[in-house]
Amino acid sequence: MAIEVRIPTILRNLTDGEKAVQGKGATLGELFTDLEARHPGLSDRLVEGPGLRRFVNVYLNDEDVRFLGGLDTPVTDGDTVTVLPAVAGGAG
Repeated sequence: MAIEVRIPTILRNLTDGEKAVQGKGATLGELFTDLEARHPGLSDRLVEGPGLRRFVNVYLNDEDVRFLGGLDTPVTDGDTVTVLPAVAGGAG
């Protein structure tokens, strides 16, 4: 068993069009490192310095990882990680 990572449309060019990919690791950071080995460039779009990029939202089993520990958030087999780009803008 592995951890399922759901990929938004805008990043699927890095996963050969896959909506979801499988990965492994004990923490979210390790999971992203594992995914980077098979999908180069993906981690760069999600991580900046010691944390997540400002305009990327990541959820572990529907909970925002920013409130769970960021990249240090523990993950286990069977978990689902959802990556969502933040949406901003509007009419003035």
